[in-house]
Amino acid sequence: MAIGENIRKLRRKQDLTQAALAEKLYVTSQAVSQWERGVTIPDLAKLDEIAAILHTTVNVLVADRDSDRNFSVKDSLSSAEHMFSRMITYAETENLRQTFHALQYMKEKHAGQFRKPSLFSDAKVPYITHPLLMACHAHALRIREDSILAAVLLHDVCEECDVTPAELPVSDEAAEAVALLTYRKDPAADEKAARKAYYSGITGNRIATIVKVLDRCNNISTMAGAFSEERLVAYIKETEEYVMPLLDHARRTIPEYADAFFIIRYHMNSVLESLKSMLLRLT
Repeated sequence: MAIGENIRKLRRKQDLTQAALAEKLYVTSQAVSQWERGVTIPDLAKLDEIAAILHTTVNVLVADRDSDRNFSVKDSLSSAEHMFSRMITYAETENLRQTFHALQYMKEKHAGQFRKPSLFSDAKVPYITHPLLMACHAHALRIREDSILAAVLLHDVCEECDVTPAELPVSDEAAEAVALLTYRKDPAADEKAARKAYYSGITGNRIATIVKVLDRCNNISTMAGAFSEERLVAYIKETEEYVMPLLDHARRTIPEYADAFFIIRYHMNSVLESLKSMLLRLT
């Protein structure tokens, strides 16, 4: 792997000693030396810091110029503008009035917000890319109920934009689902108990259940590019502890979308197992 060699070359280009780089990163000089000699590699989260200090990107930092692995990572799986136009067309032609209003409301409330940046790119991805991709995914899987698609589009609005479910331009059942999907962290509460209660509430609501499994499917599909190694491990564990059982529950209790849930489960399992193999390879 060329990470160590690239760190050495870029460090020297910035006229930094190993000790100076180590001080900026709050690590030891020995750690930097081991990276540059290929004995160890930096943690995923640390790569972002190294790239910033060396005035480069993680993509450049990890590139192996002597192999066929010198490729770029896409900033987004699809264009937000294209997906918005697609969903507006569906809303108009299929008479999905809640979806139509949710699209406009979501676009307004998430304006100026961006997704967490990838470790491999400095590009800013509009936040609406996430709910739009979920909505397009749901529609492609033939999940086309107006209340479900509206809840998909608005599922993060209350949590990220400081609005209440009562303010949402949708039906009561869609607003109730969004309320259940909104996680409010209480510093005084036990995190594990709070997380368990959160998923328990979702399990009892058909729309919230569908939206949550779509949300997690989208998130695990892109998290490798944005999460630190520690966050990646925690997210995999949470997915296996809470979301996979939720998906099994959905397959049993919402039979009309059994085929969609089968595809979602297959995709999620494939991504999770690939990520776990990658993490084990790094240890």
